[in-house]
Amino acid sequence: MNDLFALDGAFLTVEKEASSPRVGVNDCKVMRRNPFGVDICCRKGSRSPLQELYNPIQLELSNTAVLHQMRRDQVTDTCRANSATSRKRRVLTPNDLKHLVVDEDHELIYCYVPKVACTNWKRLMMVLTGRGKYSDPMEIPANEAHVSANLKTLNQYSIPEINHRLKSYMKFLFVREPFERLVSAYRNKFTQKYNISFHKRYGTKIIKRQRKNATQEALRKGDDVKFEEFVAYLIDPHTQREEPFNEHWQTVYSLCHPCHIHYDLVGKYETLEEDSNYVLQLAGVGSYLKFPTYAKSTRTTDEMTTEFFQNISSEHQTQLYEVYKLDFLMFNYSVPSYLKLE
Repeated sequence: MNDLFALDGAFLTVEKEASSPRVGVNDCKVMRRNPFGVDICCRKGSRSPLQELYNPIQLELSNTAVLHQMRRDQVTDTCRANSATSRKRRVLTPNDLKHLVVDEDHELIYCYVPKVACTNWKRLMMVLTGRGKYSDPMEIPANEAHVSANLKTLNQYSIPEINHRLKSYMKFLFVREPFERLVSAYRNKFTQKYNISFHKRYGTKIIKRQRKNATQEALRKGDDVKFEEFVAYLIDPHTQREEPFNEHWQTVYSLCHPCHIHYDLVGKYETLEEDSNYVLQLAGVGSYLKFPTYAKSTRTTDEMTTEFFQNISSEHQTQLYEVYKLDFLMFNYSVPSYLKLE
């Protein structure tokens, strides 16, 4: 089925089944087709990331490829089984592609998901697209990695250019256990005193709606939102009618549209280093560029997440699970054992 992108009244069709132009016998051997229906063929002098992924030469890459095929299948099966929900919107606009970072030189598209190592992946994308400007990702300050002008996103291209890149570049994203990611977002945005903009933008609104007898100071500052209030805000139908969720707690399927865009590789936070270095290997830079590793003592863990959910009623837990259900199913995360679902 075709996907349509609407832009100023024009429509872009992403041909899911269309094959690329035929290549002459003397040009190169055509590799086996990927599930997206594109003929992956060799570029002069080097193999593309898609070619490395779907037709690996090295044995260790081919073993990993099987795991990633299973992850792709999980996404496809979930989209098919939940088509009424997952594909409510038949049309995407280029604005829906603003999370997809493009690397022209290595033919990569990375959909960034906040609270899933996106700062370090943006640093890596700056190294990959910088043409020698950067060599060590960790030398790039975190705030610089989030400056939108430092990376090009797919929505900045023309419709034919979007089509071409979606068809021929390797598309990947990284995901995390949905509630662990949610607690991480809450801790970062609502418990850190320096996040004044979030307190003003969201904290004041949450307290006004969810806290009875709130003090004037709390209503003005919005800097002491409780996790229970945050959950009540997320499941409140008024919230979802009013505006889309902030990207830090928006669902992955709403940020990256995996039921409309075929991702070649789904990396996981639980195997972050391994999956990240596999992407870099496929891109042909694995010998000199590695994913930055460091032990982050403040990282949100499963135990921490369990603790945060202790004070959430079973009714609210059930409603919250429904909000994030597709992320749980699509990326093969089981229902957490601490949940008391109704």
